[in-house]
Amino acid sequence: MLAFRWEAHVDRWCELWRVPRGATMTLEQQFDLAVAWYEGMPEPVWRRRTPAEAETVFRAVGLDGEFWRLG
Repeated sequence: MLAFRWEAHVDRWCELWRVPRGATMTLEQQFDLAVAWYEGMPEPVWRRRTPAEAETVFRAVGLDGEFWRLG
């Protein structure tokens, strides 16, 4: 994960390194994703999320679109 200040910086970095642009998210979305993603992890009964459950977490923090589809 890389942090950029402006969308134009993302475009410039992708052009410089010749990589396709992926999805972007705000810092607030990153924080919300981390909180939701790691919720319950220290519990002894924790289990890995299914792809459908992961997509639900993504949508809950406003991450939608083809990039965030796992199926």
